[in-house]
Amino acid sequence: MPEKNFHLSRRNFLGLTAVAVLPLSACQTTMQTPGKVAGASAAAASNVQAIRSTNGLGGLNADPTLERAASQQAAYMASAGQMAHTTGWGRSFASRVRDNEIHGLAAENIAVGRMNIDQLFARWMASPPHRRNMLDPHFTRFGLAYAESTNGSAERYWALVLAS
Repeated sequence: MPEKNFHLSRRNFLGLTAVAVLPLSACQTTMQTPGKVAGASAAAASNVQAIRSTNGLGGLNADPTLERAASQQAAYMASAGQMAHTTGWGRSFASRVRDNEIHGLAAENIAVGRMNIDQLFARWMASPPHRRNMLDPHFTRFGLAYAESTNGSAERYWALVLAS
């Protein structure tokens, strides 16, 4: 059987691209403006220090750059109404770290719920992957932030960024 050559003209390419993109646009999360977005590193400093010292580790310093990265993540999650380490197309944790000029090792803990800082850290300590991040001896800095839910409830989206 003779082989057919397929020629993709610019018009055919644009038409195929439009057909492929339309279903994707329907799947995007609707973004809403979050409620209050606030840094909480200063309020969490005693929690972080107690957790680290109880486990034989040195303390962590609150860092405004890490708090800014945490605020970006918390605001995105509240806007999207879902917990995620990514912030849309191509916006991974690694890209946020790079964009905020955070160098060295870094990790992120996220959470959502109606909880205060004590309850938040208790939940993270009860979760092996989150606990491992907070007890990593390489980390020397942290930034914590939250964003209030878009629906006006007491629910908060939390992000903690840790780095060396």
